[in-house]
Amino acid sequence: MPDEPVVVRRSRRRRRTVTAYREGGQVVVAIPARFTAGEERRWVKIMLERLALQDQRRRPSDQALLARAQELSDRYLSGRAAPTSVRWVGNQQNRWGSCTPEDGSIRISGRLRGVPEWVLDYVLLHELAHLVEPGHGAEFWQLLDAYPKTERARGWLDGFAAGRELPQLAEGGGTVDG
Repeated sequence: MPDEPVVVRRSRRRRRTVTAYREGGQVVVAIPARFTAGEERRWVKIMLERLALQDQRRRPSDQALLARAQELSDRYLSGRAAPTSVRWVGNQQNRWGSCTPEDGSIRISGRLRGVPEWVLDYVLLHELAHLVEPGHGAEFWQLLDAYPKTERARGWLDGFAAGRELPQLAEGGGTVDG
């Protein structure tokens, strides 16, 4: 069960479909008005389980971030980047991620929780590339060329930043990691 309260909304126009979403600090489960109390309980349980699975995919734990980073390093960097830790942080307001090459630690801004997986993959890969090449020179960007969604993810992040009035990426480098 989620920490948020659950509100069930019955609709006469809804015939067969059931949906669940978050709204104002609560989970809303929308069901057809004709459902019995038993059907309501059954569908609320199903939809809460689905939301929990979605959260696991879109809001991975620190352990899942580390595992994903290792997969990305293997796939796109031939395993050359070996992070010692990857974790979410709440204190990065002007960066998407940062790393410390000396100790292999990577930090990802909590503002990215819930972004599309391919965007998070880009930020992770960007920080992993810094474990191989610390600067933003040509060698660094060549490492990121292997990821097919680099430009798309950078554009998504720029749009996300503009929509929230955050600093945008500079040409050729910038605020992904400062």
